[in-house]
Amino acid sequence: MSARKQWAWTAVLAGLGMAASTAAATPPSFDRMFDQTRTRAALPGLAMAVVEDGRVVYEHTAGERIAGSGDPIDPDTLFKIASNSKAMTAALLARLVERGALRWEDPVIKYLPQFRMHDPWVTQQMQVRDLLIHNSGLGLGAGDLMLWPEPNSFTRQDIIAGLAHLRPVTSFRSGYAYDNLMYVVAGEVAAAAGGKPYDQLLREEVFVPLGMDRCQVGAWSVAAVGNVAQPHARKDGRNVVQGADGGTSADLTSMAAGGIRCSLRDMTRWMQVLLDPALAPGWLGTAQRRALWTAHMPMPLGERQRRWDNAHVSAYGYGWRLSDMDGQWKVAHTGTLSGMYSSLALLPDRKVGVVILINSDAEDARTALMQVALKHYTAAQDTADVDHYLALLEQERAERRGDGQVRPDTRARRPASLRTTASAQGRYRDPWLGEALLCPEQGTLRFSVVKSPMLRGQVMQLGTRWLVQWDTLGADAEPWLQLQPGATPALTLAAIDPEIDFSYDYQDLRFTRIGDCP
Repeated sequence: MSARKQWAWTAVLAGLGMAASTAAATPPSFDRMFDQTRTRAALPGLAMAVVEDGRVVYEHTAGERIAGSGDPIDPDTLFKIASNSKAMTAALLARLVERGALRWEDPVIKYLPQFRMHDPWVTQQMQVRDLLIHNSGLGLGAGDLMLWPEPNSFTRQDIIAGLAHLRPVTSFRSGYAYDNLMYVVAGEVAAAAGGKPYDQLLREEVFVPLGMDRCQVGAWSVAAVGNVAQPHARKDGRNVVQGADGGTSADLTSMAAGGIRCSLRDMTRWMQVLLDPALAPGWLGTAQRRALWTAHMPMPLGERQRRWDNAHVSAYGYGWRLSDMDGQWKVAHTGTLSGMYSSLALLPDRKVGVVILINSDAEDARTALMQVALKHYTAAQDTADVDHYLALLEQERAERRGDGQVRPDTRARRPASLRTTASAQGRYRDPWLGEALLCPEQGTLRFSVVKSPMLRGQVMQLGTRWLVQWDTLGADAEPWLQLQPGATPALTLAAIDPEIDFSYDYQDLRFTRIGDCP
């Protein structure tokens, strides 16, 4: 139970920076779905808020910032919102468009002359708007290994330089494939057009005018800000912190794509202003608000959307996913980082918004809780609860396993022999991920990416194949490692787990040998 548990039917306050007054009305269905989710998923912490017609009708937090610490999560606790950052980046650009600092149709190279795609024609034709709608022609998550796992040494300039080496998988603007790198570029476009660093602009143009006082971006002191939830993973039946903060949170390369942190109270204000322009007069005009929620890029309509939502259309706006749910317009996005999950959904015609923040790897919990919360408004007669949707998600996984989409058994692995791998050892370089070493270390063969310290591990052998057993990443992120012989030997990586997170874009790598081990 949180230190501050509030159920609020509130009057809309003239100043967004003022705290909402609370009344004693508690919609019981929200309590039930909240508690059911936290119990079934054994979450370390959970925060949820619901807005109706500008008012906060539900705000609840439970659990701990660090499992076992006794430090409670409350409405001001900071969470990583991950890809829900994208909508804030889009809003920043919309503010710049509104004041005439840039146009959506401007070529990217007008602001970033060094910007290059693999195809020179695409370089010339890429517009600011294209950066936000996942139509670049690159594959799903292409280049994400320059962003994650964090921390690493890649800069935003490295991202821009690396794009030229990522080969497209479709033609430009012909289809949808989710990416993060283009949002990093979008953040740099904003900085160039606005004449200030992205993090400063975001604070000035979004956080301050909307009263999102706890949101953090850029470099900031975790110790000074305080009340920060830490990411967790489920291991041996316990919630264990993974990737904990130090005293300072760095100026993340990924911030425009997924590096912002906000509290439940901040995200509630964000929803209120998006749903009701009158709560922030003059912040963003009708034309640019409409641009954010216009269907700019068709998206595939998934079978789950058809069955669960009775959906007919799916598209991407500027930083938002757009669809229909039981005949109602839905604007939504999720955020996923290792150990931290978020979800935000709006029903604009109803002026309803729901936000969920979790400090654990909890995709199913996030999905089920949001579904039940929205069904409360779109299909009130539907009595399916969180357990029902969790069971459906498990059934989907079982069907995938039945179709052969299952991780092969690699338990018979053993350390690769230094003697039999001698011809493969050396220094290698990939055009965008940079230098890697396949070298002996303390009697074992090790693979490591120089600029990404978490991509380090021992090379193991399974039958005739090699795989990399990462030191700190889980088994679900492990790749096969294959030597491509030739005049210039090369190394390639391939995912072992068919359900690996798409940000491990091993398929886009090709390391060529550049020298002997140091």
